[in-house]
Amino acid sequence: MLIQPATADRWLDVEDLFGANGAYSGCWCTFYRLTGREFSAAAGARAKGMLSELVAAGPAPGLLAYVDGEVAGWCALAPREEYGRVLRSPLVKPLDPDDTGVWSITCFFVRKSHRRTGVADALLGAAVAHAAGQGARVVEGYPVEPGEDRSADLYPGTVGMFRRAGFSELRRSTPRRVVMRRNV
Repeated sequence: MLIQPATADRWLDVEDLFGANGAYSGCWCTFYRLTGREFSAAAGARAKGMLSELVAAGPAPGLLAYVDGEVAGWCALAPREEYGRVLRSPLVKPLDPDDTGVWSITCFFVRKSHRRTGVADALLGAAVAHAAGQGARVVEGYPVEPGEDRSADLYPGTVGMFRRAGFSELRRSTPRRVVMRRNV
């Protein structure tokens, strides 16, 4: 498996992976970057345009996983302050909003044919290394404790996957929604 930053020269791979639906319901991985009202107005073509601009401008807003030359998965990550919804969310809002050097991992999307093959775990490990290489001191994630979910409900990752990657539970805002951290 090869994992690469989502840069302008890989935009066609992002489009291929996310498909006509923009990964999840036209999200194009903009959900955590926008308010609820902004996201509702942007879902679809506008969200795609936003992600395209982020990819073109750099630094990469995510990582892409390739298996046998095919783009197989995506992981979104950035400095926490770029995710306004994280900063305001009652579920994952930081206890230390002014703390610098904290990066957030907000979303995973794995092509259906590559699910349950370790792609998300590999992306998570690479995301931690990428964030550290960009100067992060801490990496946060906001995974769910799986239940009777559809695959789309697991987009923030699972608690088990974050534990396997060396993350520790910081707090639970609900029985299923967890804030996890790892120092890098």
